[in-house]
Amino acid sequence: MPSSTSSFESASVESARLEPAGPDPVLFDALAATRPGFVRPTASDRPGVAQPVPERDIPQRPWPRIFAVAMILTLGAIGVWEWRMRALGLEAGDLGDGASAWAEQRRRIDAGNVAVAIVGDSRILFDTDLDRFEQLTGQRPVQLALPGTNARPFLEHLADEPRFTGLAIVGIADTSYFRDAAGLHVDAIKRYRFESPSSRGSFLTHRVLSRAFAFLDDNYRLSKLVRQLDEDWRAGTTMSVPERAWKFVVFRDGRQASLWPRIESDLRVREHQRAVWRLNAPGADKPIADEVIARTQEKTRAAVEKIRARGGEVVFLRPPSAPQYRAVEDKRLPRTRGWDALLAAAHVTGVHADEMPVARALSHSRALPEYSHLTRGCATVYTDAYVRALARLTPRLALRADAPPPLRAEDCATAGSAQAIVDRR
Repeated sequence: MPSSTSSFESASVESARLEPAGPDPVLFDALAATRPGFVRPTASDRPGVAQPVPERDIPQRPWPRIFAVAMILTLGAIGVWEWRMRALGLEAGDLGDGASAWAEQRRRIDAGNVAVAIVGDSRILFDTDLDRFEQLTGQRPVQLALPGTNARPFLEHLADEPRFTGLAIVGIADTSYFRDAAGLHVDAIKRYRFESPSSRGSFLTHRVLSRAFAFLDDNYRLSKLVRQLDEDWRAGTTMSVPERAWKFVVFRDGRQASLWPRIESDLRVREHQRAVWRLNAPGADKPIADEVIARTQEKTRAAVEKIRARGGEVVFLRPPSAPQYRAVEDKRLPRTRGWDALLAAAHVTGVHADEMPVARALSHSRALPEYSHLTRGCATVYTDAYVRALARLTPRLALRADAPPPLRAEDCATAGSAQAIVDRR
């Protein structure tokens, strides 16, 4: 019977037999001749010999030239894509929007001394020229309106902020405000309360690069362009309304928003955006329920009382909409059931587009190319009109002694940075 000692010795001998005896000069010379710059044998060069750390040779290549060619191709591709996006009407300096951009503006209130804040949906967002507002009053509002989003939850959020004691301007589209759902961008409040370093870093990086490159526009990412193909390209597929919407807004610093100029000048894009509203869809004119109206009135009243209790004030604005859109809105919520009843229940004042001659003129002109939002120039005209109207309603706003003269609806084509509308028929 063999002893354990003899077994151990046998194993040691066998192990020693498998250990490499050392580098083979002949093998190394052969490798050096066939593979210049590499003389370390691999496991395949030494069959039966353990190779704990196999290594691969790096072939000699003109790496600087390869890198230069790769950079040229990359920059060329970026240049072509940038040229193509600018040809489509995208602009360098269009910073885009999102929860981080909103949160950044919201934090201005935390710093204190904010005299005016605007909450609302896309109409008051697109239809307000912050520069004109500042020229008239010397105050630049904090722009907190969000597209596709109910203004009421954000008014309530502002009411819960003890540091806000200024004037809250609430812009509403009736059918957007009188609903229970918050809408597309309710996550903005969550981002304000907590923003991860990666989200903040990504936002700041994107904003810096967007000042130089137009192709970074979120609406024209390749992934979105693919999804915006004709829904009939594959049987049985459909696209939701938000996915149907192409680009229709440009954002500058401070969330200064304006209607994309291509909607003014391109009939195809304009007609597409009109179709997004689905004004002729079944049920589009379904009346808003009485209980929804009652809840909206009560929540608005409570928010207004909170703001007033600490010295603030609230006023409402109803921007204009085109007759085609207004007809559907009035069927869903007539002014008497909506706007008038809301102001009475919440004990607030406001200015409806019907009460402003300039706004009425804008409602019946080409100022609203896609029926719901004013062009850049007409937004400046409307801002001029509503600021003057609000200055007569509340002492919280006062016109500067050197304020520019009033604008007229006819000034749309030259006010601000607007372009004359060209209907390519």
